[in-house]
Amino acid sequence: MRKLLSNLIIFTLLALLAYPQLNTYSEDGNKKDAPKKVVYLTFDDAPGGDVTVKTLDILKEENVPATFFIIGEQIKGQEDIILRMKNEGHSIGLHSFTHERSKLYSCTSGFINEMKQVQKALYDVTGENYYILRFPFGTNNSTYRLTNEMVNAVHSNNFKIYDWTQDTLDGANPNSSPDTILNRAISTQDNVVVLMHNAHANKNTSQAIRGIIKYYKNQGYTFDKITVDTPEIYHVLKK
Repeated sequence: MRKLLSNLIIFTLLALLAYPQLNTYSEDGNKKDAPKKVVYLTFDDAPGGDVTVKTLDILKEENVPATFFIIGEQIKGQEDIILRMKNEGHSIGLHSFTHERSKLYSCTSGFINEMKQVQKALYDVTGENYYILRFPFGTNNSTYRLTNEMVNAVHSNNFKIYDWTQDTLDGANPNSSPDTILNRAISTQDNVVVLMHNAHANKNTSQAIRGIIKYYKNQGYTFDKITVDTPEIYHVLKK
């Protein structure tokens, strides 16, 4: 009897050891430890007056964080909007001081100086230095192709570079309908960085935001903001 009981215990333990992998699956067959889907809503060319105010209102109502890349020349007279971005927990990034191609891409030092200018202008308003940046028109555009020299210069000044993975094209086409902007914002990737714009001309973008948020919420995405701890997004193209 003791031998039979002992054998039964051993058999039970072996059976339990044989099934731990089943615990990694949920009832619908999906792995519980599947990669989390994350979306970053990002806005270039801010602040843009009423457009940015409406954007912030929607983000607050939906309890969603975002990232705003700021043009330095547009800060004066809109300091309250910058402070609202900060106080409501959004990320603030650098998008140059003038957004002028000739000043940005004539030389590496000109680009870095533009970023330092907007950094200083933001510090004067918020009391904080910001180090995430986005190249106006992207790191590889019709005027400029990103080089290792530029990457090294950006990094040596403690800046970090963030392009995007999903372009709504509302920068070149601000009059696109809200539905068109929404459709262009949709992605099924696990990590999505949506490019939108928040200048005065982007009224239709502000009308599309709620639908964009609804789509990603329905698809189970977590909303996040870009910080210096977020992996950079850029590519140095081979010549």
